[in-house]
Amino acid sequence: MSKTGIIILAAGNSSRMGEPKQLMMYNNKTFLQHIIGEAINALLDPVICVTGYQSDLISESISDLEATVVYNERWSEGMGSGISAGIKQVLLSDVDSVILTVSDQPHVSSDLFRMMLEMKAQSGKRIVACSYAGTLGTPVLFSKEYFNQLKSLNGNQGAKNIVKLNLPDVCSVEFEKGNIDIDTKEDYKNLISENDTL
Repeated sequence: MSKTGIIILAAGNSSRMGEPKQLMMYNNKTFLQHIIGEAINALLDPVICVTGYQSDLISESISDLEATVVYNERWSEGMGSGISAGIKQVLLSDVDSVILTVSDQPHVSSDLFRMMLEMKAQSGKRIVACSYAGTLGTPVLFSKEYFNQLKSLNGNQGAKNIVKLNLPDVCSVEFEKGNIDIDTKEDYKNLISENDTL
C-alpha cells in the first residue's frame, strides 16, 4: 500500500506579522496544531514539522501531537533549506510520496490531503499541486522520484521551480481558499471576522 508523509514548513520568523504565525489561534488551536491534526486525520505518516525561528517555543506547543520536529539551523537562508532538512528526515521512512505544506494556510484540511492522494492514484502523475488564484502552489505532493531534487534545494529556492520544470508530470486539485494565507495583522483580523460571520 502506498504511504505518504508530510513536511510542514514552520521555520520562518513572521517578520510582517511581528510574532510567530505558527502560534496564532484559530478555532481554538494554533495554526500549526490545526495543520498537524488535519495531516493525522488524513493518515499521513510521518508528520514532520520543520522549525527554525523560536524553535523551542514552537516545539513545545506541539509536544503532545504525533509529529517529528526537525530543527533547521539554516532557517534564515530561506524555504529551500527547510524543505531539504525535511526531506532528509522523510528518507528515514519508507514512503512513496510526500506533501509539502506551510503553516499559515488556515483552510488546509484532511479532505484536501485525501483529494490530493486520490488525484495522484487516478492520474498516474507524480506531482499533485493545489490550484488557486491562477497559480499552482502549496500544499503540493511529490512522488519519491523527486526527493533528490527536493533535498538539493537551498536558500530561497522553493519547490515551485520543480513543479514548473515538470509540468507534463503535474496534475492539480482545486483549492479555492488556498490564496488565503496569513502574513499580516490585517490578514489575521479578516480571517477571524470572516469566521465570526459564518
